[in-house]
Amino acid sequence: MIGAHTPTGEQFEISYGDQNAVVTGVGATLRTFSVAGLELLDTFAEDKMSDVCRGQVLLPFPNRIEGGLYTFEGGEQQLPVNELSTGSALHGLTRWLDWTPLRKTASSVTLRQHLHPQDGYPFMLDLQIEYALSDLGLTVATTATNVGEKALPFGAGYHPYLTVGTPTIDVATLKLPASTYLVTDDRLIPIGRASVEGTDFDFREGRPIGDVRLDTCFTDVIPDRDGIARAVLAHPDGGPEITISMDASHGFIQVFTSDTLAEEDRRRGIAIEPMTCAPNAFNSGDGLRVLAPGESFAGVWGMACA
Repeated sequence: MIGAHTPTGEQFEISYGDQNAVVTGVGATLRTFSVAGLELLDTFAEDKMSDVCRGQVLLPFPNRIEGGLYTFEGGEQQLPVNELSTGSALHGLTRWLDWTPLRKTASSVTLRQHLHPQDGYPFMLDLQIEYALSDLGLTVATTATNVGEKALPFGAGYHPYLTVGTPTIDVATLKLPASTYLVTDDRLIPIGRASVEGTDFDFREGRPIGDVRLDTCFTDVIPDRDGIARAVLAHPDGGPEITISMDASHGFIQVFTSDTLAEEDRRRGIAIEPMTCAPNAFNSGDGLRVLAPGESFAGVWGMACA
């Protein structure tokens, strides 16, 4: 059914010049982003639910928490395990919640979510996300405020799948500003760091993706002179070229070449995921934010096409 009863709820369309985007009420998910009629997301239709996390926002933690189990300020917490293949809690707690629209203009929409205490996360968070189109492209600004009476652990991530119009991503060029990656065990939980130097994971100068398989978190992110880090995916002919920009709060970038998806979706798009912390950060502390009562986190990332 199309309309108010779509699987992802209300559809908030915004536009600016030749740019258009649609954000869904369920999950504050980025469903489409197009420039001059060219869709830049490998996405899902209005009458479908988001599969494999397409366009979703990952709060209050991105990626995996080993066993869904962690200890915070002396208390052991058990989150629901929702990735059975790895036995992990995956991608936060807000992906399937209905977000409330706060403000809507022709070129922007702001959605809000009040995350209540629950099993495994007995904390209170006020969350706001603004999607805005401008001459800079699409900007996504997230604010998270601890509205409870005790400190809480927090991380944020985003899961767009990108396409530059090639049948597969193999011939596309990827530039990734990161000098190290996280080595993982067979459940994709980090167990160390390694330099990208001399490995198939070195995309610092930009090169075709080829047959490299990635479900990999990169870090030691290298910003440009303005303090913004930029990852670039480009068509082999030079255009279109999609730039993902991240402020300094996003010190980790997960890249997924979608090799484990269904055959018809495999390597059709690439997920480039800005993250504020590492996978399993609730246990490792790697990039973890601890918000005191009344304290807020604010972070911005964006997407533009040339």
